Amino acid sequence: MNFVKRAGFSLWARKGRTLITFATFLVISVMVLAGVLINDATARAEQDAKRSVGAEVNLEMDMGQLGGGGGLQAPRIDAATVDKLGALPQVQKYTYSMWDRAILKGKYKLVEGGPADPMGPGGTASIGVLDSSLLPDFRSGKFKLLSGEHLTAADKDKKRLLIEERLARKNGLEVGDRITLTGNDEKTTADFTVGGIYRDPRPTTEADAEYGVSPANMVYGTVGGLSALGSEGKGPLQVGRATFLLQDADVQGAFKDEAKRIAGSALDGFKLDANDKAIRQMTGPLKSIRSTATVAMWLMAIAGATVLALLVNLAVKQRRKEYGVLLAMGEKKSKLIAQQALEIVVVAAIAIGVSSLFAPRLTQSAGQSLLGNEASAAKQKLDSWQPPAPGSTGLGEGIDMDDQPVENADPIDKITVALDPADVVAVGAIGLGIGLLATAIPAGAVLRLSPRTILTKGK
Repeated sequence: MNFVKRAGFSLWARKGRTLITFATFLVISVMVLAGVLINDATARAEQDAKRSVGAEVNLEMDMGQLGGGGGLQAPRIDAATVDKLGALPQVQKYTYSMWDRAILKGKYKLVEGGPADPMGPGGTASIGVLDSSLLPDFRSGKFKLLSGEHLTAADKDKKRLLIEERLARKNGLEVGDRITLTGNDEKTTADFTVGGIYRDPRPTTEADAEYGVSPANMVYGTVGGLSALGSEGKGPLQVGRATFLLQDADVQGAFKDEAKRIAGSALDGFKLDANDKAIRQMTGPLKSIRSTATVAMWLMAIAGATVLALLVNLAVKQRRKEYGVLLAMGEKKSKLIAQQALEIVVVAAIAIGVSSLFAPRLTQSAGQSLLGNEASAAKQKLDSWQPPAPGSTGLGEGIDMDDQPVENADPIDKITVALDPADVVAVGAIGLGIGLLATAIPAGAVLRLSPRTILTKGK
């Protein structure tokens, strides 16, 4: 009788041991398959999050490069160079900005009740932008455009402004009206058309963290229009900051390499910073349950292999006389080991097949519950964050501004588990590896068997 038939008869004759082995393998298969399914589901959810958020790379001043000099002067880069970077195939949209002081004189007045003249009488921050719709506060929904249209690249050389609704109300301005601004030199003036009116939810009394002026008095304009008022005089348009929205988060590295190659020394004093904070905020719970599932999967695999090794080793001891007779009849030891391995593999295959029937539904329920708890805890932590008092950096209160939550980027609280043939193959490979590992140690005992000793002395 060949060892394949013997393996079948042995499994049937020893139903108790077969059921114990099957139950052990079933638990291992379910846990391993659950780990694989959760890894796949979280990976899909994370990729969907990256696609929905997109990838953002900011070109901004690198304080590390400027810290060693005697004076601190903000670096500038030609807008033409930034336009070349924006034309790279990895870029979906881009914008850049520069800022200077603008002064309202005559009949035009700033909104009162905020910081007292941080930029001198009538002075406020004027931010020139290529595309105002790409500003973080507009993209997140914090700022709302009430009337008019956003500033776009088509308006680059026009003189158009976006003003806050309180400033518009103070001066009786509507979309299409004209307003005169004076440059930082207090001499150069230009007339601008109000292209849009927006709403900033911050109170008038709260100083802007970067510019120190009241949010009600912030002015956004076209880069070409405001540069005509600039203190740097005539010449190529220079900008101090840029934002690139990439086609996909996976092309960040390629974009940075191309940007450094094209811009070269023009990037001195700048850094290309990937702003993936929103993605990290959304996918934090996913990474947590993926880590938990992976640890549980490997612990179960190791524990299962240990239990199976003990079961097989016990089986070898119980079947010593059977093996002694077979060896005395001329059976090769390699076939005894093959029979033992085959019995394990058959039971493992059945267990994996059964586990694939109900593991996805069980994993969906357990994974969703675990993710819901993690997402709820992450959301509570985000909601509990409080900004520092107006005018404070937060350092004295132990507040880290980097912990400030990103709006409209709630932690992901749902996953969809789907069983793919590749998952079954992966679990089958792991199960086969465990089965073979479980027979490796007992195989040494089989190789040391002596039929004469077993049949004469029973051991």
